[in-house]
Amino acid sequence: VQLQASGGGLVQAGGSLRLSCAASGRTNAMGWFRQAPGKEREFVAVIKGGSTYYADSVKGRITISRDNVKNTVYLQMNNLQPEDTAVYYCAASNSVITSAVRHSRSYAYWGQGTKFTVSS
Repeated sequence: VQLQASGGGLVQAGGSLRLSCAASGRTNAMGWFRQAPGKEREFVAVIKGGSTYYADSVKGRITISRDNVKNTVYLQMNNLQPEDTAVYYCAASNSVITSAVRHSRSYAYWGQGTKFTVSS
């Protein structure tokens, strides 16, 4: 499965942005991780089957959704803050278990990453 992410760019604090990730095939779970400069990659959100999971740091500001016909996952981000600046990676898996959805090692497929910067 190949993943193609898009939607990065520059946005002002308080603004909104939507990231997209298209998969070349069907997957059970699709989600997003991010890596800020000098930091480790961290979980953002994932949609697995009909359930969604969010990191506490983004809950309430981010919505993940999926178009199963297009095999595409979307990440709608609102009220963006400078600390959201990062490279965002799309990830997918056909075998992740619910208790492990927040762990990057659970995902076999990764996109190339898309970067956006939030200016203050």
